[in-house]
Amino acid sequence: MATTEILEQLIKDPDKLKNLVDEVKDLAFLYGIVFRTHETPNSSEVVTYAPFTLFPSPFPKAAFLQALALQTHFNTLVNKISQDPDFLEEALAGTVQADDFTAKLFDIYRKVQQEGRTQSIVVGLNRSDYMVDQREDGTVSLKQIEINTISAGGFGVSDRLSVVHRHVLKSVGLLEESRSVPDNNRTPGMCAALAKAWELYGERRAVILFLVEDIELSKLSHRYIEKELWKRNIPVIRRKFDEVSRNGSLNADKRLFIWDARLLMERSRAVKCPDISTHLAGTKKVQQVLARPGVLEKFFPDQLQVVEQIRATFAGLYTLDLGPEGDKTLTMALTAPERFVLKPQREGGGNNIYGSEICQVLQGVKDSTARMAYILMDKINPTPVQNYLLSRGTPLKITNCLSELGVFGAYVRQGKEMVMNECVGHLLKTKSSEHSDGGIQAGVSFLDNPLLV
Repeated sequence: MATTEILEQLIKDPDKLKNLVDEVKDLAFLYGIVFRTHETPNSSEVVTYAPFTLFPSPFPKAAFLQALALQTHFNTLVNKISQDPDFLEEALAGTVQADDFTAKLFDIYRKVQQEGRTQSIVVGLNRSDYMVDQREDGTVSLKQIEINTISAGGFGVSDRLSVVHRHVLKSVGLLEESRSVPDNNRTPGMCAALAKAWELYGERRAVILFLVEDIELSKLSHRYIEKELWKRNIPVIRRKFDEVSRNGSLNADKRLFIWDARLLMERSRAVKCPDISTHLAGTKKVQQVLARPGVLEKFFPDQLQVVEQIRATFAGLYTLDLGPEGDKTLTMALTAPERFVLKPQREGGGNNIYGSEICQVLQGVKDSTARMAYILMDKINPTPVQNYLLSRGTPLKITNCLSELGVFGAYVRQGKEMVMNECVGHLLKTKSSEHSDGGIQAGVSFLDNPLLV
């Protein structure tokens, strides 16, 4: 590829490389592609450029378009799962015995189900993540890593990175290639769903509340979302967990003033994003159960083509429940751990288990219900590409990299009616092939763009 030739030239000309890197760092500040620093995470007095790749990474155009086309179907699937208490009860029956976090979520879910829901409006902001799997015969296929129903970040400050990457390609003489970096407009699309829910809520004094953590590295991304909402004259407020705990309360008809805790939120008339059932729909156990024969057909009756399109993206997914099937999975994992990923019931980077550590974990839980807190998935094997990874304080060097495509979906449901269901953008994250797990905030993954080939 032409980008490979350019990389080889830059390796031989360190002065030219340094000048290009300095320029793109300046562009990152110019376009607001900045993060707070780990040293001062709660202050914007000092910021740095967000970690990003020097060049956009090659990505098969057919796989990219396939992922975009699937997103509204995945939105529909998550939405249907969230409305099916029998399915959630059955799918998570073992998991709640083994995983305290999921058990606490499910306890809230059961209480809300018993009391009756007080709000018919639901907002879903999802991100479905994929890698392109390189088979032994040389062919490639798009495989889903996970779908995030709560940890669906990555928009905001990175929205203008496509402009920077196009400039980089033009500046090294790759004008034609610069046209193969697709446009991206994630934040307005995601905010449109929040705005629609606010409109349906029907109270002009209503506000959109961001519940935030004590350490706010991502606050500048939140500001992009806030700006989009304020442009629509929708007020936004921010509250930390401790403020909510001290001050949260409901009035007689369950309108939420400030959140007290997750249960308080779920009991209120506030529109939740996500609500507790949508949160549970994104668990890894649900992902594994969906891969069983006949399960997708339950949610898409008479839509065989949709079922086939979704199922084609599934990697091998295996239960670790107690019993013969789980025992078989256990044996597979212990025999060839390098072929698999062990996944707990969490979203976001830094949680998955790889290689010899899989054996260490499973040997400790193999005879107990604790193993039901995990699922096993076939490891996806993308083709490495070379790039420069730019982050503050990191030496500049050519790196073998692996990329992961995230596709954003937004939907709004009122009662049983889907009033909005859209694919609203994408995000490419790239990491060194030395790392197994990823994550922007974990300092492992870098913001990127697909160069469609």
